Amino acid sequence: MRRLVEFPLDQGGTVLVEVDEGGPVMRGIAKDRAALVEEANRTFEAATSVVAPAARSLIARLRGMDDAPDEVGIEFGLQLSAQTGAFIASAAAQANFKITVTWRSREG
Repeated sequence: MRRLVEFPLDQGGTVLVEVDEGGPVMRGIAKDRAALVEEANRTFEAATSVVAPAARSLIARLRGMDDAPDEVGIEFGLQLSAQTGAFIASAAAQANFKITVTWRSREG
């Protein structure tokens, strides 16, 4: 079931995020709108704070290779949940990462 989750922002205001999950408590956001919104139990920044350390860890590991690449790129899906915050989206039972590494010719 898709629904909207309202995440408060650290600097004030909120952001609405569409999530695809079943869930407990919902409230109407306006009398004239049929959409329902669930309030998240943490800020958007707190919910997504787990993403940066995971990406930094993976990049550090790739840059720490004996023949480290000149460029490292990581692409992954991110899902948000009102209860658990952000997590890396999966495809079936596996995490979904796309990693690109580039080595440039060192000929001089």
